[in-house]
Amino acid sequence: MSDAVSITRDLVRCPSVTPADAGALGVLEALLKAAGFEVHRVTFSEPGTADVDNLYARIGTTAPHITFAGHTDVVPPGDEAAWTLGAFSGEVKDGYLYGRGAVDMKGGIACSVAAVLQYLKDHGGQPTANGSGSISFLITGDEEDVSINGTVKLLKWCAERGEKFDHCVLGEPSNVEVLGDMIKIGRRGSQSGTLIVDGVQGHVAYPHRASNPVPDISRLIVALSDEPLDRGSAQFQASNLEFTTVDVGNTAGNVIPGQARAKFNIRYNDNHSQESLRRLVDERLAKACGNRIRARIDWAPSNSNVFVTKPGAFTDLAVSAIEEVTGRKPELSTSGGTSDARFIFSHCPVIEFGLVGQTMHQVDERTPVSDLEKLTRIYRGILDRYFS
Repeated sequence: MSDAVSITRDLVRCPSVTPADAGALGVLEALLKAAGFEVHRVTFSEPGTADVDNLYARIGTTAPHITFAGHTDVVPPGDEAAWTLGAFSGEVKDGYLYGRGAVDMKGGIACSVAAVLQYLKDHGGQPTANGSGSISFLITGDEEDVSINGTVKLLKWCAERGEKFDHCVLGEPSNVEVLGDMIKIGRRGSQSGTLIVDGVQGHVAYPHRASNPVPDISRLIVALSDEPLDRGSAQFQASNLEFTTVDVGNTAGNVIPGQARAKFNIRYNDNHSQESLRRLVDERLAKACGNRIRARIDWAPSNSNVFVTKPGAFTDLAVSAIEEVTGRKPELSTSGGTSDARFIFSHCPVIEFGLVGQTMHQVDERTPVSDLEKLTRIYRGILDRYFS
């Protein structure tokens, strides 16, 4: 069956806890092949990581080319005995479909597949009557964990084949309260680092022979935290630096430690590039240290850069489709954490619109059946407008 509820049920019943596939991509492969898509299953690996299965499917060979992206891997269910209907049941009760991934994001994938199959059926099996245009699916099994063998490598594989995308809809659960309240058009970048302060280890009874890094790291944490990085921009809220751990590695109560470390993360907006952000924080650290404190920052590698899809024709047609089905005009937002959109944006403009995210990653993750039906109609409306 190709309706969104049935597809969601079949996907949820595959216990695809990242990075396992557990048959989820096979469900999609069968449906898309039957509809005429050219389907590729691509496995990527890297030393020290698990192999990850991914799927790319396309129908049509010309522009304009719209792709629907998503991931079939899910987070662990936790205490399965605590679930009302079973973590991987896919059962419906009181108008809700239950199961891990129902919201994040097998439900969104199911709605996009159902909408595309319905659209193709109504258009003679092709995106347009004259044979132009393309529709594809970019589905990974590696989003909920390290994101090494998934979307990044699948996009590279597509580029090497000459695949070019014009626009993308990512079905992550973007809505906060009700379906239709928010489209994600961008995300802040994410940059982590470790503040390291060197001292001199010694006995607490002889502090003049030691140099205690604990008071110094405390002063530096306050100095780096207190001064705003910026005041926001037209599309983004202000950047923020948050310290998350402080550690001296000291188990003795009578020893002054020789070093102190503090981890932090920065969520930054389009006032900064990764390089300019690091430079700014390094300069502020040097100023706070003066000539006395010995400190440095060990910057972690990051592939989570800031991006935004500027409002325009593509966002307008999505807003129109959402308003038609829900009666709501969605906010164009850049709030929240990271997603695979950060990788897709370097290939084409991308928006995120999916289900309501209130129960994602929780016990009894669930979505209203009515939302699955509405989201399918919204995706269908996007397709109608995109190819008109």
